[in-house]
Amino acid sequence: MGAYSTRSTVGETSYKAHGVMATSPRPTPLPFDSGTVPVLLLGGVNLVRCLGLAGIPAVVASPDPSEPAFASRHCRASAPLPPYDHRDCIETLVRYGERLRSFARRRVPLMCGSDDALKLVYAHRERLSRHFLLLLTDAAIANALLDKASFQSLAASRCLPVPREYLWNGNGAASLIDAMGEVLVKPKSKIDWHDSQLHARLFADGGKARIFPNGAEAMADPVVALFHDRLAFQEYIPGDDRSLWSFHGVADEKGEVLASFVGRKIRTDPPLTGESAFIELAEDEQLATLGRDIARRLPLKGPFKMDFKRDPRDGRWLLLEVNARYNLWHYLGTRNGVNLMRVAYDYLLERKRPEPMRARTAYRWLSLENDWRAYRVMHARGELSFPGWLASIAFSRRVCNLFAWHDPGPWLRFWRLRVARKAARGSGWVLALVRQWLSTAS
Repeated sequence: MGAYSTRSTVGETSYKAHGVMATSPRPTPLPFDSGTVPVLLLGGVNLVRCLGLAGIPAVVASPDPSEPAFASRHCRASAPLPPYDHRDCIETLVRYGERLRSFARRRVPLMCGSDDALKLVYAHRERLSRHFLLLLTDAAIANALLDKASFQSLAASRCLPVPREYLWNGNGAASLIDAMGEVLVKPKSKIDWHDSQLHARLFADGGKARIFPNGAEAMADPVVALFHDRLAFQEYIPGDDRSLWSFHGVADEKGEVLASFVGRKIRTDPPLTGESAFIELAEDEQLATLGRDIARRLPLKGPFKMDFKRDPRDGRWLLLEVNARYNLWHYLGTRNGVNLMRVAYDYLLERKRPEPMRARTAYRWLSLENDWRAYRVMHARGELSFPGWLASIAFSRRVCNLFAWHDPGPWLRFWRLRVARKAARGSGWVLALVRQWLSTAS
């Protein structure tokens, strides 16, 4: 396993990861019965727990040698990868697929939990389908879902209810300069922007978007002006984080939803524009009906997540984006009785359709680190007191992003590596001071 995993590996590969040349060990016997078909998972802790709780062997594949999911009790074997944009990544995946297919005597499911991984799979779907079971949205639709500008055009062609789009050089109602209400500014692409200058200069607070009072102020911002060709501009829909809802499901080849649940955000980090911090499942049949209709109209195939915001001015549901992959909400759904990864697994292997199921709303999902940051911002604005924040967590039955009593390995691995990194930086700082002192003392 080397530096990459706490489980056995599924093959041998050598590559440069995070600036360090690394080689995984030679193949070892896979630690599960060949009668049970495993899944190759391009995903993290929340997803491997969904598979483990369903009794499905998971082989976790990741280009990150510090991936906490490698230490999960549900990770039956690890599969180190080169970075997703490295030319050797697809070759490595194919080798893993060959070995797993030989082991299971049939193709095994490949499940993706990130946009970067999904882009790779889309680009090589024909080759990967020789070794893996895949249920993917058609290429034209799939690529449009990864690009916000293309998604806006797709939504218009399918008559989907989305917020108004503004154009940098638009005319009339589409003109950004004439937008009198609040404007949401976000990257056009979901891929390869977190480490970019765009992210560092415009989204340094960690948010996925910025809100401007109107179009003129957005255009007057020098960073927006510099990167405007890489940004999408949209009418901002008012409302706090609790106005952000989502519809999650798995669809068959015709876009018919096999199983689903509805979710709602409680807090995001940062508020209004950030990542999930505290979320829950909810019931809204109107939204579920709309979500199933959109899945048919696109159509979607396989797993998906639709993000909506309810407009407080007229009660309409407006579609913000669609992700055609597995995501952290699936762990919350699993703990509330609807395991969409199990549904997808059974359908991929046997075309089995589940009995009707209804998700409970007993558990909430929490990322304590994200939620603490969200609370601090809301507290500074006078929107949330410390007792109110603490009570919202303490009086909830919850599952956590990283920690679980039944699976403590990922949490322990995360903190062991974080402490080691901080210790290394601290020792480097001390050595630098010593060298500086010696140079001045001589």
